[in-house]
Amino acid sequence: MFPWFATGHMTPFLHLSNELAKRGHKITFLLPHKALLQLQHLNHYPHLITFHTLTIPHVQGLPHGTETASEIPISLNHLLVIAMDRTRDQVEQTLGTMKPDFVLYDTAYWMPQIAKKFGIKTICYTVVCAASTAIVLVPARNVPKDRLISEEELSNPPQGYPSSKVVLKGTEARSLLFISLPFGEGNMTFYDRTTRALRESDAIAIRTIREIEGSFCDYIGTQYGKKVFLTGPVLPNEAVGKLEENLGSWLEGFSPGSVVFCAFGSQINLEKEQFQELLLGFELSGFPFLVALKAPNGCESVEEALPEGFEERVKGIGVISRGWVQQLLILKHSSVGCFVNHCGFGSMWESLMSDKQIVLVPHLGDQMLNTKLLVEELGVAVEVERGENGWVSKEELSKAIKLMMDGDCEVGAKVKRNHIMWKESVGSSNLMNGYIDRFVQNLQDICMSK
Repeated sequence: MFPWFATGHMTPFLHLSNELAKRGHKITFLLPHKALLQLQHLNHYPHLITFHTLTIPHVQGLPHGTETASEIPISLNHLLVIAMDRTRDQVEQTLGTMKPDFVLYDTAYWMPQIAKKFGIKTICYTVVCAASTAIVLVPARNVPKDRLISEEELSNPPQGYPSSKVVLKGTEARSLLFISLPFGEGNMTFYDRTTRALRESDAIAIRTIREIEGSFCDYIGTQYGKKVFLTGPVLPNEAVGKLEENLGSWLEGFSPGSVVFCAFGSQINLEKEQFQELLLGFELSGFPFLVALKAPNGCESVEEALPEGFEERVKGIGVISRGWVQQLLILKHSSVGCFVNHCGFGSMWESLMSDKQIVLVPHLGDQMLNTKLLVEELGVAVEVERGENGWVSKEELSKAIKLMMDGDCEVGAKVKRNHIMWKESVGSSNLMNGYIDRFVQNLQDICMSK
């Protein structure tokens, strides 16, 4: 396993490792040392899953000691990927020594080149929604080297794209303009890198299910001329550990379904004004709330970014986390009734598989596509309305929360019914185990075809 050095990529790779190990397979997981400290508690089969740490070289422009994406703003990811590429010799030496049957990777486009030297098969495993891969990363969408892709081009789906609902329009498309920006050395763009990673693999695997994204997966397979294997969302069956005592005690003080929980993942850094506006929106909603957001841009801490008088006003009914929180455990708590999130693919699945009402505030292109899947295709969530400049006001956030928390509201009730239906439809352990079993069989079939 060699995922991109971001929590939202390494964690699903490790969840898949656990499922494979449960079925008797041995895994070597390549990762930075700092990531090992974050992930080792999630290794359920240490006798079969071995962590192999890599030395991450320094790249000019990155803070010294940077090893993972959660340590830096998204704007510096293009430098971290250079550091990742410069571990190539270490990775090649490891593969040459271990000679595994397969390597699963995502952004390391060079992996097939070195794996072929040792007769190793490669699987490009994408842990974002199939819709985002389908709409921007098909060969027909080639971005000219001499210019950036335009907003208009991204607003128009490529030929054969299978949905009229899961499409970014107008200003939404701006969040995808990064695909034609540098992402690595040698003038390589994000688009170049990702399409090459998909194109040169022996097969493509996607962390999704046919019941929701089957048409997108078929489209990707047709475009790349490759087999597309599905693993399901690969979520842990049970949240690991116990809630921090202070937080657990605080949640116990509220009635069932009354608390609003908000988390935007490990990489979203809001501007200070937007950060403050969201907090004021939670206050305006009138519900008790638990918010886990990173300190906004330009601020060293969450404390210095809080609105004036905010802590005093919400004392006892509002908690602002100062660090990482146990998201799955919080979502299991009976006092939590609503999950406000950015709709990263992991949070999307955790939302769908929970029994909490879902309010979405996406920030990046794939998150916006995930949001459209939940809101437009499945009808299980609401998205907070934004102003023309992309601003999320406290009034609109409060309005969306109240809409979902009001048991008598027709819209909220309909969304809740849809959510229950979809959770029951796709959330069974038999269905999810079936995806992993078929994935293992897919890998065995490739081995037999050597």
